[in-house]
Amino acid sequence: MSVFIHRSAEVSKDAKIGDGTKVWNEVQIREKARIGRNCRLGKSVYIDVSVVVGDNCKIQNFATLYNGLTVGDDVFIGPHVCFTNDPYPRAVSPNWRIVATEVKDGASIGANATVLCGVTVGKNAMVGAGAVVIDDVPDHALVVGNPARFAGFVCTCGRKLNKSFWCSHCRKKVPVKAPARNRRK
Repeated sequence: MSVFIHRSAEVSKDAKIGDGTKVWNEVQIREKARIGRNCRLGKSVYIDVSVVVGDNCKIQNFATLYNGLTVGDDVFIGPHVCFTNDPYPRAVSPNWRIVATEVKDGASIGANATVLCGVTVGKNAMVGAGAVVIDDVPDHALVVGNPARFAGFVCTCGRKLNKSFWCSHCRKKVPVKAPARNRRK
């Protein structure tokens, strides 16, 4: 299976892109970035230096993924999602450092969400559209709002689970752990 790269995309010769991946118009992929197999990168996606994206990911138009980010397999990143990488941003700073962020397998990040650096978004978790994620998101958790707050648990299919962690759509029970309360100071 070959890689498709639109003629208007800018892909560093030092980037690695897996078989079956499609890179659409005006995408920029920087040096040492690694994109897995069978991914879809929409219009004007920005992938910074050394970002790692797993297999079977869908990254929608205008999403920005900055250095320090690792994305697992089967992850959905909605349009205009922004990942940060510096907890104390300044135009010029001698103390600038990259803080790692991770999105685990199967997670979904809704349109216009912002994920602050140093956060882990858990396996099969869902971040609602427009949320500002300042804390870790547990596996299967649904978070919404600004700042993002816990709003329940979701199945691997994305539907909200009932109080017994049962999915009425898939008709299965999902093993979940209660979320930790760890607000940043």
